[in-house]
Amino acid sequence: MAAVECRPPEPEADDNDNSIHVSLIDAIQNFTDLDISLNKLERFLRVLGFCQYSILSTALSWLAFFVISIIVPLLVAYFTYCSNCERYKIDHFELEVLVSQSIAAATSLLCISHNLRKYRIRKLLFVDRYHGQLTQFSELYLKKIRVFYYLVVSWMTICFLLKITRAVTRAVYLYDGSVLWSIGIVVASLVSWAYSTIIFLVGTALFHLVGNLQVIHFEHFGKLLEMDMDVLVYINEHMRLTYYLCKISHRFRMFLLLEYLIVTASQCIVLLQTTTNQGIINFVNAGDFAVLSIVQLVGLLICLNAAAKISHRAQGLGSVASRWHALVTCNNDDTSVSGLSSDGRNVEAPKTLSQLPVNNSEGDLESADCMPPPTNIELTSTMSSYHKRQAFVAYVQSNPGGFSIFGWKVDRLLINTLFFVEMTLVTFLLGMTLTIKALLEFLLWEKLEP
Repeated sequence: MAAVECRPPEPEADDNDNSIHVSLIDAIQNFTDLDISLNKLERFLRVLGFCQYSILSTALSWLAFFVISIIVPLLVAYFTYCSNCERYKIDHFELEVLVSQSIAAATSLLCISHNLRKYRIRKLLFVDRYHGQLTQFSELYLKKIRVFYYLVVSWMTICFLLKITRAVTRAVYLYDGSVLWSIGIVVASLVSWAYSTIIFLVGTALFHLVGNLQVIHFEHFGKLLEMDMDVLVYINEHMRLTYYLCKISHRFRMFLLLEYLIVTASQCIVLLQTTTNQGIINFVNAGDFAVLSIVQLVGLLICLNAAAKISHRAQGLGSVASRWHALVTCNNDDTSVSGLSSDGRNVEAPKTLSQLPVNNSEGDLESADCMPPPTNIELTSTMSSYHKRQAFVAYVQSNPGGFSIFGWKVDRLLINTLFFVEMTLVTFLLGMTLTIKALLEFLLWEKLEP
């Protein structure tokens, strides 16, 4: 009787074995799917010329960029020149659009290819072998990679339709009797524009993907606090996350800074050209300005959204850790607030906690210096669990982390500052150009007056 009672039921053992077997199969399948998805992403980047792993691939990539993004649009502008278009300044506008578009695309190609050549795709995305093999992370990784493709395709489609409308309108306006010639000019201009635009958008979307993959771990950190683990485990995990954010900031800060400066300069040129132009401005001659502005602003907003999202998730961990500490402390007895019971023994946290709501919101905190996560640390302190949690909360609140550009934390505060700087610059240029234009017209009127 006693032997039978102590023996576990056979069906439950079979069910446990089957569940473990199914979970292992799912984990292997998800890991394989993640590797396949990463390989496809790398091939996609290789086709666009980002994977410059050798001298030959680097030369071919930049040769293709120079021919498609610079030579082809220059030839299109040269062969479509006509004397009756001079008053519309078509060629003058196209040259400025070409310069701004090519510089933005070249910056994206240069920065992303440098990071890929140095770190390759898995290290660049911080998809390490440990977290990549976990089922919960691999599934989320696959979703974020699909979001990357959706982001590129959706915005490329919207901008491409606008570009087609402008190119067809311009071809009809410059029609010289040759249908094949007009079709060839339109196709060449569309291919050149599509290549430069997708280079620019893929660079910004890849940075957005890197940020989204890190957001997964920040959101998981709140769930990690629900487990009854040693506080040192939480500290090591937080140090690993802040270290990854530091690496991301160092790898992409020049890319984000250069793109911001290029977009700002391009918008200033657009504003100056449209306000100081004495001729007619319509969709035929200035339509590319609208397309260029939309593409560059979309790319910049994608980058700022990713950077701000990383910073806010990192800064929100302070409130998550404080809430966890308060819940664990309040769930203990009154004698356990100090971490010690009446007989002098340590009182640990309860084994299970209720679902902790993770608040992924803002908190504009200062950044701390990022240090690589230490290895081989042994905890020899005899502090109570309460004091350990208190020290952990103080550490998280004083080391929020986040994406930074040379010490400037990219969060809502910085984005608001950039917005007001841009508005100030726009109003200054408008005031300067309109005032000078009105002054010149007044002087011309005084000179012509008898």
